[in-house]
Amino acid sequence: MTERHILVVAHTGRDESLDAAVRVVHLLREAGVTPVVPAESLDDLRDAAGDGTLSVLHHDVGVGDIELVIVLGGDGTILRAAEVSRGGSAPLLGVNLGHVGFLAESERDDLASAVERALERDYLVEERMTLSVRVKLGSEVVYETWALNEATVEKASRERMLEVVIEVDGRPLSSFGCDGVVMSTPTGSTAYAFSAGGPVVWPSLDALLMVPLSAHALFARPIVIGPGSSLAVEVLDRTQGVGVLWCDGRRTFDLPRGARVVARRSSTPVRLARLHPGPFTDRLVNKFALPVHGWRGPVDDEGRAP
Repeated sequence: MTERHILVVAHTGRDESLDAAVRVVHLLREAGVTPVVPAESLDDLRDAAGDGTLSVLHHDVGVGDIELVIVLGGDGTILRAAEVSRGGSAPLLGVNLGHVGFLAESERDDLASAVERALERDYLVEERMTLSVRVKLGSEVVYETWALNEATVEKASRERMLEVVIEVDGRPLSSFGCDGVVMSTPTGSTAYAFSAGGPVVWPSLDALLMVPLSAHALFARPIVIGPGSSLAVEVLDRTQGVGVLWCDGRRTFDLPRGARVVARRSSTPVRLARLHPGPFTDRLVNKFALPVHGWRGPVDDEGRAP
């Protein structure tokens, strides 16, 4: 029988996440599955488990050998897990130990049940589009990365405004001074783009969003474009400070004057394991505690709920 490997990624700064990870490791071992952890988390997990027998990703096992990634934490931990497992095909099953948790699938009380269903491969896989991000200086590509939520061009110093031109499909749309510009996927529409006043976009829709941050302009509205288009932000020479690119709040690159950041749909999605597929509407209502009291729902021609 082929050995099964499941990657366990936990928020190592929280005791409850480490305790949950230790519990998952024990459940996996009892089922005859090899638990694997990222190399940088190994010491924390070993200390929490009092056990020195965990396997290490990239040393003992590669990402292509991973069947599933169990993520213990909030959405930030899921973003980290997506980064760690990039290059493989394993879906991510998030157990929410954070606050909002739009990406997480299961709540903490369902941990044992989630592991049992993971072991039985009893889940559906949902693909989320990602961004391919390039930084160019003239015709030269000086940096390449990707993002699940967003790529954000921001001012690097608080006191200096960023002067930019925004672009769609290789054509200039507007220029203005601002704190930055967010280029987002639908998944990221409930993250940084949401906080900046962007629209909520259902994750089933393939689209790209651009949301200016505190722009000094008459026309600086959020825009949504098709998945075959491209977005770009160019840091103008008249900018007095410098800019910085952040992708998912994890990968960063300094942007000199004249740098151009181009974002388009990546050919490599992130795969999420879903135990309870349901309407995104319900997720919004639950996570934001939206007021729906009094709703009676649609009825058929005879006055009955369908």
